[in-house]
Amino acid sequence: MKKIRYICILLVLSVLIGFAAPHARALDDPGVDTTKAVILVAEKGSDETVLYTKNADERMYPASLTKIMTVLLAIEAVEAGTVKLTDMVTAQPGFDFDMIIGGSSVYMVTGETMSLENLLYCAMVASANEVCNVIAEYVDGSISGFVEQMNLRAAELGCVNTHFTNTHGLPDANHYTTARDFVRILKEASNHELFMEISNTIKYVVPDTNMAAERTLENTNSLINPTNPIYPGDYGYEYARGVKTGHTSDAGYCLATTAEKDDVRLLCILMGSDSYTMEDGSIYYGHFADARRLFQWAFDNFSYREIVKSTEIVADMPVIMGADAQTVAIRPSVSINALLPNDVDVNSFERAVTLFPTQAEDKTSLTAPVSAGQTVGEIRISINGQLYGVAPLVTSTSVELSRVQFMKGQLAETLRRPAVIFTFWTLMLLFFGYLGLVIRYRLKRRAYQRRLAAAKQIRLDLEDEEDELRYERRVRSSAVAKQSLVMEPESYRKKQEDAVDEPTRVTGETVPVQDPRQAGEPDAPAEAPELPAEPTKPISEPEPPAEPTKVVNETEPPAEPTKVVTADEAGDGPSRSPAPAEPPADPTREMEIRDPMEEPTRVNEPIDPRETSRAIPRIPDEDDEAGNGSGPRDYYSEFFENKE
Repeated sequence: MKKIRYICILLVLSVLIGFAAPHARALDDPGVDTTKAVILVAEKGSDETVLYTKNADERMYPASLTKIMTVLLAIEAVEAGTVKLTDMVTAQPGFDFDMIIGGSSVYMVTGETMSLENLLYCAMVASANEVCNVIAEYVDGSISGFVEQMNLRAAELGCVNTHFTNTHGLPDANHYTTARDFVRILKEASNHELFMEISNTIKYVVPDTNMAAERTLENTNSLINPTNPIYPGDYGYEYARGVKTGHTSDAGYCLATTAEKDDVRLLCILMGSDSYTMEDGSIYYGHFADARRLFQWAFDNFSYREIVKSTEIVADMPVIMGADAQTVAIRPSVSINALLPNDVDVNSFERAVTLFPTQAEDKTSLTAPVSAGQTVGEIRISINGQLYGVAPLVTSTSVELSRVQFMKGQLAETLRRPAVIFTFWTLMLLFFGYLGLVIRYRLKRRAYQRRLAAAKQIRLDLEDEEDELRYERRVRSSAVAKQSLVMEPESYRKKQEDAVDEPTRVTGETVPVQDPRQAGEPDAPAEAPELPAEPTKPISEPEPPAEPTKVVNETEPPAEPTKVVTADEAGDGPSRSPAPAEPPADPTREMEIRDPMEEPTRVNEPIDPRETSRAIPRIPDEDDEAGNGSGPRDYYSEFFENKE
């Protein structure tokens, strides 16, 4: 139990100690004490990281570092083809007008001729002041014009606190720069292979010329040439590469140098360094000592590390109208590497993802088709406000376009256009207006059809009544005809005609006719009296009575024929015409049938459509209700006119 208790206590203590310990130790200061202005920049490919600065923006005299700009412009002219390294250049009179006694020189004189390549070595390796004027005059045509080009090129490189008044760097109040500006010039110059080849040369032999013997040049940069007679001392550094030293009483000791290790290149500018004598009698040169110390400190404490991998998925972007995917993964197009302190955790960096606006409505979605590698944004890596890298963001895969989604999108976009919206609502208003007119027309048509059906029914009823009236008239006509036949039977009328015809033709006397019933005919009617001479009207055309027609009951038996009494039968003298017998009383005499129009009906006379139309309702014309007809009309007048 005690062992378990001790183990638990030890675990708790170890955890507490772990929490109390710092996550990373702070970098030690490199200890640059003898130099006023310093900047140390690390480069790898296109990445650039400032590792150390000290008074980097303070104006300083560059001294012979100026020759870096002079040689850079000459090499650019060679690369441009305006001049050649093999061109023989002659020192013109007055080229040494601004020289001072005691300055670095190869003692070139007026009229001396050497190649442009040898002049460049004299300027960089031996730091000859007068040679810089010879180069400037040959490349540009004049020294002042060349100096002007130096200032223009510095501005192009981003130098904001730099101004040149000469080609060599001898003291001048208006000849100045800063460590931050000059590291830009050094960076550009170190990108030219010819420049680095010349500046990294330890010794160079210039052949004899037309006016001087052979010259041997030796580099004064103790980092790459520790045994040089100008700055002796143990300052050599195995990774150092070039570039140039400088010194005046006003500028102090200056140095521009580089170092390369594991594909990392360090650029270092030191200005205003001091020197002093050591106890052993040797001279301590601060610019060499500080440069070597900075290089060692950077390589020991920094390393290039991959902060963001090019295969890392940063985010997913929505895709509109995609056929096989609704999102697409995005990643950095390149890895982001930075020279970081070894104790810095790469996960502590801040990642700022910026997506470029798209053509979609939300400005953050992609519209299919999407191709792989399409740039959609960028990612920025920083820590404590210091930017360490920027990389474009690209799509990792492609997304095909969905035809159906595309058509839907096009339709939706079309329907959102103001002209289409206006046209749609206009058509809708016209449609509903037309629909209202159709409904109104249907309602009115139905009402009209109902009225028309009612009118037709009325017409049919009137026609039925009319048929009944015609039938009644035919019945009455038949009854009158039958009554006439009873009063004047055919046999009686024939005998009468015979009796009258024959005697009259002989004697002209009237012979009485024998009554058939007296001759033994039981059913013969009594002897009829002499009929008047008035001719008998045709039976088939009886005259209609003047008075209102009486209804004759068809079920009533026919009236008995009128009996004619002769004079012999009466026994009182000569024969005489009997008084017409009154017809029997008609039980239906009082049932007087009148026309529905309350007009007397005349038998066997055609019906006047003008009279009938008064009883038939007048139906308004369908067109008249719509406002297009000629007014009301009689729908049945044509029927009756055709009937007539």
